[in-house]
Amino acid sequence: MDKNSFLYKVRHSTSHLLAHAITEMYPDAKLTLGPATETGFFYDFYLPNPLKESDLPVIEGKMREIASRKIKISGKQISKKEALELYKNNKFKTEIINGIDSETVGIYSQDNFFDLCEGGHVESTDQLQHFKLMAVAGSYWRANKKNTQLQRVSGVAFGTAKELRTYLKQVEEAKKYDHRVVGKKLDLFSFHPEAPGMPFFHDKGLKIFNKLIEHARNLQCKAGYQEIQTPLVLDQQLWKTSGHYDNYKENMYFAKVEKDTHISIIRPMNCPPGLLVYKNKPHSYRELPLKIAEFGKCHRFELSGVLHGLMRVRAFTMDDAHIFCTRDQIAQEVETVLLLAEKIYKPFGFNKITFGVSTKPEKHIGSDDLWQEATEALKIALDSRGTPFVINEGDGAFYGPKIEIILHDAMGREWQCGTVQVDFFLPENFELEYIDTDQSRKRPVMLHRAIYGSLERFMGILIEHYKGRFPFWLAPVQARILTITEKQTNYANTICEKLSGIKIRTELDKSGDKINAQIRRAQLDQIPLMLVLGEKEEKSNTVTLRTLDGKQEFGVSIENLLEKTEKLNQTI
Repeated sequence: MDKNSFLYKVRHSTSHLLAHAITEMYPDAKLTLGPATETGFFYDFYLPNPLKESDLPVIEGKMREIASRKIKISGKQISKKEALELYKNNKFKTEIINGIDSETVGIYSQDNFFDLCEGGHVESTDQLQHFKLMAVAGSYWRANKKNTQLQRVSGVAFGTAKELRTYLKQVEEAKKYDHRVVGKKLDLFSFHPEAPGMPFFHDKGLKIFNKLIEHARNLQCKAGYQEIQTPLVLDQQLWKTSGHYDNYKENMYFAKVEKDTHISIIRPMNCPPGLLVYKNKPHSYRELPLKIAEFGKCHRFELSGVLHGLMRVRAFTMDDAHIFCTRDQIAQEVETVLLLAEKIYKPFGFNKITFGVSTKPEKHIGSDDLWQEATEALKIALDSRGTPFVINEGDGAFYGPKIEIILHDAMGREWQCGTVQVDFFLPENFELEYIDTDQSRKRPVMLHRAIYGSLERFMGILIEHYKGRFPFWLAPVQARILTITEKQTNYANTICEKLSGIKIRTELDKSGDKINAQIRRAQLDQIPLMLVLGEKEEKSNTVTLRTLDGKQEFGVSIENLLEKTEKLNQTI
């Protein structure tokens, strides 16, 4: 979000308004951090007693009362010494101040409330009208579970009442079609305390999951990718060489083997084993770009408080690929990845796709010159396609900048899914080489690429995007045969075999219920095609074809049925 925009200022100022309200209501509260977000704001507090959801309306009421005072918001620079004196009883703010390089820090105030801040505010509190507190949850100082536990109050804020109403309506709609609710109704997946945060895919859910892989695999194959499969458990030294150990060890699962003398790690990402595959044999410039893909299972320890159905899990599958290329090939290969992403996303019917370039974070490896070169290559690839993009300062991976691909779903929500990352450093760490035209040994550049991202999360997004009503090609059960009496069972089995023979996922309702009950159940199960069979259909060797929207087509011949379903199944 543009920090100079009015909306950013509204959201940033509303986080201060929240902090102001909390300090008036709870004098013992300690302030920590409270940034603006993509839809609103949050603030993390240290409080002696926990807040509850029922406290939010009262806090929100206090915020509105403060806003109505029409307090002018002003800022100034003070010395670090003065700031440390102001916050001598707040260890969190003291730590922030001590980490600031400059000799002065910013303080913004409204009436008797003040907060450490770089700025970006509206002029007066009465400009803060269109907000709502949404949740209270646990968090940790600096997002580190070893640090002090805090309480996070989050909300949404907009520039107009209409925007707020629209957003809240979307939230209500999203609750109704929450993938966890729909997934249970459609028997797609479940979670169990024996493996928290790790999804169990049921038969129907796995059919969707496998169809997603098949779709991407077919397009990747046409684009010249090789596919590999690598081990789930690898020696911890591999992760130290890659740099992931130092950056991600808090989220890694460890395994002791060989009488506890040897420590391995259950992989949290797929890049290092892919590097070992590249290094397994010599390579020539003629092989580059070399595209190696893997649908790799990963495990990361996420705090239980952030787990959220398929959207945030501890075990997930990445549609990773690693492209090894020369420096001159970077921009062209990035553009090729974007073209592939466009093809993979096309049949899902997202409203629009937007892009961002994430630049060097504070915690990174490598020289500024390499970061600049890599970032420019990403911009060139987007510019060459005429694709608008925003710059996300400091949001890159620790080893390189990246393009983030954001999908906009049927409810107007944004989901960051695909990424393309430039990496000069892992090839250096692993001493990767290729033989150039002059027979010299050179380092390849490595592009990390995921399009779905996490398949589990992508599937969760699709469940909500479609509201459980999957398109024919993706539906776990594409056709269900409904018989008016048991006399049509043999005829139903014949049709089922014919449809299954052309790879249409078909099942027969064996309940023996009346036809109206069978139809209702098929509608609740979101079955795209219902084939109704009675005595008349059997005698004429036809079916009555019924769709989810209630439309019916009578007297459809078996030959016509097979043609229709084959055509529907080829929409991708």
